[in-house]
Amino acid sequence: MSYSPSWDLLVFGGTILTMEPGSEPIVNGALAIADGRIAAVGPAEELVEQAPTGEVLDAAGCLIMPGLVNTHSHLAMTLLRGLADDLPLKTWLEEHIWPAERQHMNREAVRVGTRLAAAEQLLAGVTTTTDMYFFDDEVGKVLAEAGMRGVVAESLLDFQTPRCAGPDEMLERQRELLEAFRDHPLITPAVAPHSPYTVSAANLVREAELADELDAPLHIHLSETRWEVQKLLDEKGMSPVAYLADLGVLSESTVAAHCVHVSPDDIDILSDLEVAVSHNPVSNLKLASGIAPVPAMLAAGVKLGLGTDGTASNNTLDLLRDAQLAALLHKGVGGDPTALPAKQTVELMTTAGARVLGLDKRIGLLREGYEADIVCLEVKAPHAMPLYDPYSHLAYAARAADVLHVLVRGRTLVRDRELTTLDLEEIRAQVKEVTGKIREG
Repeated sequence: MSYSPSWDLLVFGGTILTMEPGSEPIVNGALAIADGRIAAVGPAEELVEQAPTGEVLDAAGCLIMPGLVNTHSHLAMTLLRGLADDLPLKTWLEEHIWPAERQHMNREAVRVGTRLAAAEQLLAGVTTTTDMYFFDDEVGKVLAEAGMRGVVAESLLDFQTPRCAGPDEMLERQRELLEAFRDHPLITPAVAPHSPYTVSAANLVREAELADELDAPLHIHLSETRWEVQKLLDEKGMSPVAYLADLGVLSESTVAAHCVHVSPDDIDILSDLEVAVSHNPVSNLKLASGIAPVPAMLAAGVKLGLGTDGTASNNTLDLLRDAQLAALLHKGVGGDPTALPAKQTVELMTTAGARVLGLDKRIGLLREGYEADIVCLEVKAPHAMPLYDPYSHLAYAARAADVLHVLVRGRTLVRDRELTTLDLEEIRAQVKEVTGKIREG
Protein backbone atom coordinates (compact mmCIF):
# COMPACT_ATOMS: atom_id res chain seq x y z
CA MET A 1 0.00 0.00 0.00
CA SER A 2 1.36 3.40 -0.96
CA TYR A 3 0.41 6.67 0.71
CA SER A 4 0.45 10.05 -0.97
CA PRO A 5 -0.69 13.56 -0.10
CA SER A 6 -1.82 13.98 -3.71
CA TRP A 7 -4.89 11.74 -3.61
CA ASP A 8 -7.85 13.36 -5.36
CA LEU A 9 -10.64 11.27 -3.86
CA LEU A 10 -11.13 8.80 -1.02
CA VAL A 11 -14.00 6.29 -1.24
CA PHE A 12 -14.51 4.79 2.19
CA GLY A 13 -16.74 2.93 4.60
CA GLY A 14 -18.00 -0.05 2.61
CA THR A 15 -16.90 -3.63 2.00
CA ILE A 16 -14.38 -3.73 -0.84
CA LEU A 17 -14.32 -6.57 -3.37
CA THR A 18 -11.05 -6.09 -5.20
CA MET A 19 -11.70 -9.17 -7.40
CA GLU A 20 -8.02 -10.04 -7.05
CA PRO A 21 -7.57 -13.82 -7.31
CA GLY A 22 -7.66 -15.35 -3.84
CA SER A 23 -8.51 -12.04 -2.15
CA GLU A 24 -10.91 -11.66 0.75
CA PRO A 25 -13.42 -8.82 1.10
CA ILE A 26 -12.07 -5.81 2.99
CA VAL A 27 -14.72 -4.92 5.57
CA ASN A 28 -14.88 -1.17 6.35
CA GLY A 29 -12.39 -0.53 3.60
CA ALA A 30 -11.27 2.53 1.69
CA LEU A 31 -9.91 3.24 -1.73
CA ALA A 32 -7.81 6.24 -2.73
CA ILE A 33 -7.76 7.71 -6.24
CA ALA A 34 -5.20 9.97 -7.88
CA ASP A 35 -5.15 11.13 -11.51
CA GLY A 36 -7.93 8.73 -12.42
CA ARG A 37 -6.15 5.67 -11.04
CA ILE A 38 -6.35 3.66 -7.87
CA ALA A 39 -3.55 4.83 -5.57
CA ALA A 40 -4.24 2.71 -2.49
CA VAL A 41 -6.67 0.06 -1.21
CA GLY A 42 -6.97 -1.02 2.40
CA PRO A 43 -8.74 -0.65 5.76
CA ALA A 44 -10.55 2.67 6.14
CA GLU A 45 -8.96 3.43 9.49
CA GLU A 46 -5.52 3.40 7.87
CA LEU A 47 -6.34 5.36 4.72
CA VAL A 48 -8.58 7.96 6.32
CA GLU A 49 -5.67 9.05 8.50
CA GLN A 50 -3.69 9.70 5.31
CA ALA A 51 -6.58 11.36 3.47
CA PRO A 52 -5.71 14.53 1.56
CA THR A 53 -7.74 17.70 1.49
CA GLY A 54 -9.44 16.44 -1.67
CA GLU A 55 -12.93 14.98 -2.08
CA VAL A 56 -14.35 12.23 0.14
CA LEU A 57 -17.11 9.87 -1.02
CA ASP A 58 -19.05 8.08 1.69
CA ALA A 59 -19.79 4.46 0.77
CA ALA A 60 -20.88 3.23 4.19
CA GLY A 61 -23.29 0.31 3.88
CA CYS A 62 -22.11 -0.44 0.33
CA LEU A 63 -20.24 -3.09 -1.57
CA ILE A 64 -17.38 -1.32 -3.37
CA MET A 65 -16.44 -3.25 -6.50
CA PRO A 66 -15.10 -2.89 -10.04
CA GLY A 67 -17.55 -1.42 -12.53
CA LEU A 68 -19.68 -3.79 -14.57
CA VAL A 69 -18.61 -4.52 -18.15
CA ASN A 70 -21.19 -5.01 -20.92
CA THR A 71 -19.41 -6.89 -23.72
CA HIS A 72 -22.08 -6.66 -26.43
CA SER A 73 -24.77 -4.13 -27.23
CA HIS A 74 -26.36 -1.86 -29.80
CA LEU A 75 -26.83 1.29 -27.76
CA ALA A 76 -29.11 3.49 -29.86
CA MET A 77 -31.60 0.65 -30.11
CA THR A 78 -32.95 1.98 -26.81
CA LEU A 79 -35.21 3.97 -29.13
CA LEU A 80 -36.60 0.69 -30.53
CA ARG A 81 -37.28 -0.88 -27.13
CA GLY A 82 -40.56 -2.80 -27.34
CA LEU A 83 -41.10 -1.97 -31.01
CA ALA A 84 -41.26 -5.63 -32.08
CA ASP A 85 -41.46 -8.48 -29.59
CA ASP A 86 -42.22 -12.21 -29.52
CA LEU A 87 -40.63 -12.98 -32.89
CA PRO A 88 -37.79 -15.22 -34.14
CA LEU A 89 -34.52 -13.43 -34.93
CA LYS A 90 -34.73 -13.57 -38.74
CA THR A 91 -38.30 -12.24 -38.87
CA TRP A 92 -37.58 -9.69 -36.14
CA LEU A 93 -34.57 -8.32 -38.03
CA GLU A 94 -35.73 -8.42 -41.63
CA GLU A 95 -39.36 -7.39 -41.22
CA HIS A 96 -39.23 -5.01 -38.28
CA ILE A 97 -35.85 -3.79 -37.02
CA TRP A 98 -33.96 -3.21 -40.27
CA PRO A 99 -36.87 -1.32 -41.91
CA ALA A 100 -37.27 0.87 -38.80
CA GLU A 101 -33.55 1.57 -38.74
CA ARG A 102 -33.43 2.54 -42.40
CA GLN A 103 -36.28 4.99 -41.91
CA HIS A 104 -35.49 6.53 -38.54
CA MET A 105 -31.96 5.90 -37.25
CA ASN A 106 -30.13 8.97 -38.49
CA ARG A 107 -27.23 10.67 -36.71
CA GLU A 108 -29.41 12.65 -34.32
CA ALA A 109 -31.48 9.61 -33.39
CA VAL A 110 -28.32 7.63 -32.68
CA ARG A 111 -27.05 10.45 -30.48
CA VAL A 112 -30.28 10.56 -28.48
CA GLY A 113 -30.54 6.79 -28.18
CA THR A 114 -26.93 6.51 -27.07
CA ARG A 115 -27.40 9.19 -24.41
CA LEU A 116 -30.39 7.23 -23.09
CA ALA A 117 -28.34 4.03 -23.10
CA ALA A 118 -25.47 5.68 -21.24
CA ALA A 119 -27.84 7.00 -18.58
CA GLU A 120 -29.54 3.63 -18.15
CA GLN A 121 -26.27 1.74 -17.84
CA LEU A 122 -24.52 4.16 -15.49
CA LEU A 123 -27.47 4.10 -13.12
CA ALA A 124 -27.24 0.29 -13.20
CA GLY A 125 -23.52 0.20 -12.41
CA VAL A 126 -22.19 -0.44 -15.93
CA THR A 127 -18.99 1.55 -16.40
CA THR A 128 -17.78 -0.02 -19.66
CA THR A 129 -20.11 -0.68 -22.55
CA THR A 130 -19.83 -1.73 -26.18
CA ASP A 131 -21.56 -0.61 -29.33
CA MET A 132 -21.94 -2.25 -32.70
CA TYR A 133 -24.17 0.03 -34.72
CA PHE A 134 -24.13 3.03 -37.07
CA PHE A 135 -22.73 6.59 -36.77
CA ASP A 136 -20.29 5.27 -34.20
CA ASP A 137 -18.19 8.40 -34.38
CA GLU A 138 -21.23 10.02 -32.74
CA VAL A 139 -21.53 7.14 -30.27
CA GLY A 140 -17.92 7.61 -29.22
CA LYS A 141 -18.46 11.33 -28.69
CA VAL A 142 -21.58 10.77 -26.59
CA LEU A 143 -19.91 8.22 -24.33
CA ALA A 144 -16.83 10.40 -23.93
CA GLU A 145 -18.99 13.42 -23.07
CA ALA A 146 -20.77 11.34 -20.43
CA GLY A 147 -17.42 10.12 -19.07
CA MET A 148 -18.28 6.48 -19.77
CA ARG A 149 -15.86 3.90 -21.10
CA GLY A 150 -16.78 2.25 -24.40
CA VAL A 151 -15.64 -0.07 -27.17
CA VAL A 152 -17.39 1.23 -30.30
CA ALA A 153 -17.58 -0.15 -33.82
CA GLU A 154 -19.31 0.87 -37.04
CA SER A 155 -21.22 -2.15 -38.38
CA LEU A 156 -20.46 -3.49 -41.83
CA LEU A 157 -23.00 -5.42 -43.89
CA ASP A 158 -23.14 -6.28 -47.56
CA PHE A 159 -26.14 -4.00 -48.06
CA GLN A 160 -27.02 -0.39 -47.32
CA THR A 161 -27.16 0.79 -43.71
CA PRO A 162 -28.69 3.98 -42.28
CA ARG A 163 -25.28 5.60 -42.70
CA CYS A 164 -23.55 4.01 -45.69
CA ALA A 165 -24.51 2.99 -49.21
CA GLY A 166 -22.34 -0.12 -49.24
CA PRO A 167 -19.34 -2.00 -47.82
CA ASP A 168 -16.68 0.19 -49.40
CA GLU A 169 -18.06 3.29 -47.71
CA MET A 170 -18.47 1.35 -44.46
CA LEU A 171 -14.81 0.40 -44.50
CA GLU A 172 -13.85 4.04 -44.94
CA ARG A 173 -16.04 5.08 -42.03
CA GLN A 174 -14.48 2.34 -39.92
CA ARG A 175 -10.98 3.51 -40.77
CA GLU A 176 -11.92 7.08 -39.85
CA LEU A 177 -13.33 5.86 -36.53
CA LEU A 178 -10.16 3.91 -35.74
CA GLU A 179 -8.01 6.93 -36.48
CA ALA A 180 -10.26 9.43 -34.66
CA PHE A 181 -10.25 7.55 -31.35
CA ARG A 182 -6.75 6.13 -31.46
CA ASP A 183 -5.26 6.33 -27.93
CA HIS A 184 -8.42 7.91 -26.48
CA PRO A 185 -8.49 7.49 -22.68
CA LEU A 186 -12.08 6.18 -22.65
CA ILE A 187 -13.05 5.06 -26.14
CA THR A 188 -11.62 1.99 -27.89
CA PRO A 189 -12.56 1.92 -31.59
CA ALA A 190 -13.23 -1.47 -33.17
CA VAL A 191 -14.18 -3.17 -36.44
CA ALA A 192 -17.56 -4.92 -36.70
CA PRO A 193 -18.61 -7.15 -39.59
CA HIS A 194 -22.19 -7.99 -38.68
CA SER A 195 -22.16 -11.78 -39.10
CA PRO A 196 -21.04 -14.63 -41.39
CA TYR A 197 -24.45 -14.64 -43.10
CA THR A 198 -24.69 -10.89 -43.85
CA VAL A 199 -21.08 -10.28 -44.91
CA SER A 200 -19.33 -11.98 -47.84
CA ALA A 201 -16.11 -13.91 -47.45
CA ALA A 202 -14.19 -11.18 -49.26
CA ASN A 203 -15.51 -8.47 -46.97
CA LEU A 204 -14.93 -10.57 -43.85
CA VAL A 205 -11.30 -10.87 -44.88
CA ARG A 206 -11.08 -7.12 -45.54
CA GLU A 207 -12.44 -6.48 -42.06
CA ALA A 208 -9.89 -8.80 -40.47
CA GLU A 209 -7.10 -7.12 -42.42
CA LEU A 210 -8.24 -3.66 -41.28
CA ALA A 211 -8.40 -4.77 -37.66
CA ASP A 212 -4.94 -6.28 -37.92
CA GLU A 213 -3.48 -3.24 -39.69
CA LEU A 214 -4.67 -0.82 -37.01
CA ASP A 215 -4.44 -3.24 -34.07
CA ALA A 216 -8.16 -3.01 -33.33
CA PRO A 217 -10.66 -5.45 -31.84
CA LEU A 218 -13.08 -7.18 -34.21
CA HIS A 219 -16.65 -7.75 -33.00
CA ILE A 220 -19.05 -10.10 -34.80
CA HIS A 221 -22.29 -12.00 -34.23
CA LEU A 222 -21.51 -15.69 -34.43
CA SER A 223 -23.51 -18.95 -34.31
CA GLU A 224 -26.52 -17.20 -32.82
CA THR A 225 -29.27 -19.38 -34.33
CA ARG A 226 -29.77 -22.87 -35.72
CA TRP A 227 -30.80 -21.21 -38.98
CA GLU A 228 -27.41 -19.51 -39.25
CA VAL A 229 -25.53 -22.73 -38.57
CA GLN A 230 -27.55 -24.69 -41.11
CA LYS A 231 -27.13 -21.97 -43.74
CA LEU A 232 -23.33 -22.07 -43.39
CA LEU A 233 -23.28 -25.87 -43.38
CA ASP A 234 -25.35 -25.92 -46.58
CA GLU A 235 -23.42 -23.17 -48.37
CA LYS A 236 -19.87 -23.58 -47.05
CA GLY A 237 -19.82 -27.14 -45.79
CA MET A 238 -18.70 -26.06 -42.33
CA SER A 239 -19.98 -24.41 -39.19
CA PRO A 240 -19.88 -20.62 -38.84
CA VAL A 241 -16.99 -20.90 -36.36
CA ALA A 242 -14.98 -23.18 -38.64
CA TYR A 243 -15.78 -20.95 -41.63
CA LEU A 244 -14.44 -17.82 -39.95
CA ALA A 245 -11.39 -19.69 -38.71
CA ASP A 246 -10.74 -20.94 -42.25
CA LEU A 247 -10.93 -17.34 -43.53
CA GLY A 248 -8.45 -16.19 -40.89
CA VAL A 249 -10.98 -13.88 -39.26
CA LEU A 250 -10.79 -15.31 -35.75
CA SER A 251 -7.98 -14.29 -33.39
CA GLU A 252 -7.25 -13.21 -29.83
CA SER A 253 -8.67 -9.78 -30.79
CA THR A 254 -12.06 -11.18 -31.83
CA VAL A 255 -15.16 -10.78 -29.68
CA ALA A 256 -17.82 -13.23 -30.87
CA ALA A 257 -21.30 -12.41 -29.63
CA HIS A 258 -23.72 -15.21 -28.73
CA CYS A 259 -22.07 -18.53 -29.76
CA VAL A 260 -25.29 -20.31 -28.85
CA HIS A 261 -24.98 -23.20 -31.29
CA VAL A 262 -21.37 -24.29 -31.07
CA SER A 263 -20.15 -27.88 -31.18
CA PRO A 264 -17.29 -29.34 -29.14
CA ASP A 265 -15.08 -28.86 -32.21
CA ASP A 266 -16.19 -25.21 -32.44
CA ILE A 267 -15.38 -24.70 -28.77
CA ASP A 268 -11.90 -26.12 -29.34
CA ILE A 269 -11.37 -23.65 -32.19
CA LEU A 270 -12.51 -20.73 -30.03
CA SER A 271 -10.19 -21.81 -27.25
CA ASP A 272 -7.19 -22.53 -29.47
CA LEU A 273 -7.48 -19.18 -31.28
CA GLU A 274 -8.12 -17.31 -27.98
CA VAL A 275 -11.38 -15.88 -29.30
CA ALA A 276 -13.47 -14.06 -26.68
CA VAL A 277 -17.18 -14.81 -26.38
CA SER A 278 -19.95 -12.49 -25.21
CA HIS A 279 -22.77 -14.46 -23.61
CA ASN A 280 -26.15 -12.73 -24.01
CA PRO A 281 -28.61 -14.95 -22.12
CA VAL A 282 -31.67 -12.67 -22.04
CA SER A 283 -31.61 -11.78 -25.73
CA ASN A 284 -31.01 -15.40 -26.68
CA LEU A 285 -33.98 -16.53 -24.58
CA LYS A 286 -36.33 -13.79 -25.76
CA LEU A 287 -35.64 -14.50 -29.43
CA ALA A 288 -35.76 -18.26 -28.73
CA SER A 289 -32.28 -18.57 -30.21
CA GLY A 290 -31.31 -21.07 -27.52
CA ILE A 291 -28.93 -21.38 -24.59
CA ALA A 292 -25.19 -21.17 -25.13
CA PRO A 293 -23.06 -24.01 -23.67
CA VAL A 294 -21.35 -21.65 -21.24
CA PRO A 295 -20.06 -24.24 -18.74
CA ALA A 296 -18.45 -26.20 -21.58
CA MET A 297 -16.82 -23.08 -23.01
CA LEU A 298 -15.49 -22.04 -19.61
CA ALA A 299 -14.19 -25.55 -18.96
CA ALA A 300 -12.33 -25.36 -22.29
CA GLY A 301 -10.68 -22.09 -21.28
CA VAL A 302 -12.65 -19.84 -23.62
CA LYS A 303 -12.54 -16.17 -22.62
CA LEU A 304 -16.14 -15.32 -21.79
CA GLY A 305 -18.02 -12.29 -20.50
CA LEU A 306 -21.61 -11.09 -20.36
CA GLY A 307 -23.56 -8.83 -22.70
CA THR A 308 -27.07 -7.45 -22.79
CA ASP A 309 -27.39 -7.13 -26.58
CA GLY A 310 -29.62 -4.24 -27.66
CA THR A 311 -32.77 -3.19 -25.83
CA ALA A 312 -34.93 -4.14 -28.80
CA SER A 313 -34.17 -7.77 -27.96
CA ASN A 314 -33.62 -7.72 -24.18
CA ASN A 315 -35.39 -5.19 -23.32
CA THR A 316 -33.03 -3.53 -20.82
CA LEU A 317 -29.34 -2.77 -20.37
CA ASP A 318 -29.39 -4.14 -16.82
CA LEU A 319 -26.28 -6.33 -16.86
CA LEU A 320 -26.69 -7.32 -13.21
CA ARG A 321 -30.06 -8.87 -13.98
CA ASP A 322 -28.63 -10.72 -16.96
CA ALA A 323 -25.75 -12.07 -14.88
CA GLN A 324 -28.16 -13.33 -12.24
CA LEU A 325 -30.28 -15.02 -14.89
CA ALA A 326 -27.16 -16.66 -16.34
CA ALA A 327 -26.22 -18.05 -12.94
CA LEU A 328 -29.63 -19.67 -12.57
CA LEU A 329 -30.11 -20.66 -16.20
CA HIS A 330 -27.04 -22.84 -16.49
CA LYS A 331 -27.77 -24.57 -13.20
CA GLY A 332 -31.25 -25.43 -14.38
CA VAL A 333 -30.55 -26.60 -17.91
CA GLY A 334 -27.48 -28.58 -16.87
CA GLY A 335 -28.98 -30.07 -13.74
CA ASP A 336 -25.90 -28.92 -11.84
CA PRO A 337 -26.36 -26.50 -8.92
CA THR A 338 -22.60 -25.88 -8.86
CA ALA A 339 -22.53 -24.41 -12.39
CA LEU A 340 -21.62 -20.71 -12.50
CA PRO A 341 -21.14 -20.30 -8.75
CA ALA A 342 -21.65 -16.86 -7.25
CA LYS A 343 -18.08 -15.59 -7.33
CA GLN A 344 -17.57 -16.75 -10.92
CA THR A 345 -20.78 -14.96 -11.90
CA VAL A 346 -19.45 -11.72 -10.41
CA GLU A 347 -16.15 -12.27 -12.24
CA LEU A 348 -18.03 -12.64 -15.55
CA MET A 349 -19.52 -9.16 -15.22
CA THR A 350 -16.29 -7.52 -14.06
CA THR A 351 -12.81 -9.00 -14.52
CA ALA A 352 -13.77 -11.50 -17.22
CA GLY A 353 -15.65 -8.85 -19.17
CA ALA A 354 -12.58 -6.62 -19.09
CA ARG A 355 -10.51 -9.53 -20.40
CA VAL A 356 -12.98 -10.15 -23.24
CA LEU A 357 -12.58 -6.54 -24.38
CA GLY A 358 -8.79 -6.57 -24.03
CA LEU A 359 -8.95 -4.03 -21.19
CA ASP A 360 -7.89 -6.32 -18.34
CA LYS A 361 -4.56 -4.50 -17.85
CA ARG A 362 -6.48 -1.29 -17.12
CA ILE A 363 -9.81 -2.16 -15.48
CA GLY A 364 -11.70 -5.05 -13.88
CA LEU A 365 -9.79 -5.13 -10.60
CA LEU A 366 -9.51 -2.71 -7.71
CA ARG A 367 -5.73 -2.78 -7.82
CA GLU A 368 -3.16 -0.05 -7.33
CA GLY A 369 -2.29 1.45 -10.71
CA TYR A 370 -5.54 0.36 -12.37
CA GLU A 371 -7.96 2.95 -13.67
CA ALA A 372 -10.62 3.79 -11.10
CA ASP A 373 -13.82 2.35 -12.58
CA ILE A 374 -15.81 1.67 -9.44
CA VAL A 375 -19.37 0.90 -8.33
CA CYS A 376 -20.71 1.39 -4.80
CA LEU A 377 -23.80 -0.77 -4.41
CA GLU A 378 -25.89 -0.22 -1.30
CA VAL A 379 -26.88 -3.21 0.84
CA LYS A 380 -29.41 -1.62 3.18
CA ALA A 381 -32.74 -2.50 1.53
CA PRO A 382 -34.87 -5.37 2.88
CA HIS A 383 -33.94 -7.63 -0.02
CA ALA A 384 -30.25 -7.08 0.82
CA MET A 385 -30.46 -8.26 4.43
CA PRO A 386 -28.75 -10.15 5.94
CA LEU A 387 -25.45 -10.16 4.11
CA TYR A 388 -23.37 -13.27 4.75
CA ASP A 389 -21.55 -13.52 1.43
CA PRO A 390 -21.19 -10.46 -0.84
CA TYR A 391 -20.69 -12.61 -3.94
CA SER A 392 -23.88 -14.53 -3.22
CA HIS A 393 -25.67 -11.24 -2.75
CA LEU A 394 -24.52 -9.90 -6.12
CA ALA A 395 -25.26 -13.14 -7.97
CA TYR A 396 -28.73 -13.74 -6.53
CA ALA A 397 -30.20 -10.81 -4.60
CA ALA A 398 -28.84 -7.39 -5.61
CA ARG A 399 -30.77 -5.00 -7.86
CA ALA A 400 -29.64 -2.27 -10.22
CA ALA A 401 -31.62 0.18 -8.10
CA ASP A 402 -29.14 -0.50 -5.28
CA VAL A 403 -26.36 1.31 -7.17
CA LEU A 404 -25.47 4.42 -5.18
CA HIS A 405 -22.25 5.81 -6.67
CA VAL A 406 -20.46 5.13 -9.97
CA LEU A 407 -16.99 6.31 -10.97
CA VAL A 408 -15.17 5.96 -14.27
CA ARG A 409 -11.50 6.81 -14.42
CA GLY A 410 -11.85 8.43 -11.01
CA ARG A 411 -14.65 10.76 -12.06
CA THR A 412 -17.96 10.45 -10.20
CA LEU A 413 -20.68 9.94 -12.83
CA VAL A 414 -23.41 8.84 -10.42
CA ARG A 415 -23.60 10.25 -6.89
CA ASP A 416 -26.37 9.25 -4.53
CA ARG A 417 -28.26 7.69 -7.47
CA GLU A 418 -28.15 10.92 -9.48
CA LEU A 419 -26.36 11.33 -12.80
CA THR A 420 -23.73 14.06 -12.72
CA THR A 421 -22.76 14.33 -16.40
CA LEU A 422 -26.07 13.65 -18.13
CA ASP A 423 -29.31 15.63 -17.85
CA LEU A 424 -32.00 12.98 -17.54
CA GLU A 425 -34.90 15.40 -18.06
CA GLU A 426 -33.31 16.66 -21.26
CA ILE A 427 -32.79 13.08 -22.44
CA ARG A 428 -36.43 12.25 -21.72
CA ALA A 429 -37.59 15.19 -23.83
CA GLN A 430 -35.29 14.21 -26.71
CA VAL A 431 -36.42 10.59 -26.59
CA LYS A 432 -40.06 11.64 -26.63
CA GLU A 433 -39.49 13.77 -29.72
CA VAL A 434 -37.62 11.08 -31.69
CA THR A 435 -39.88 8.18 -30.74
CA GLY A 436 -42.93 10.27 -31.66
CA LYS A 437 -41.67 10.18 -35.24
CA ILE A 438 -41.08 6.42 -35.01
CA ARG A 439 -44.65 5.91 -33.79
CA GLU A 440 -45.97 7.85 -36.77
CA GLY A 441 -44.09 5.47 -39.09
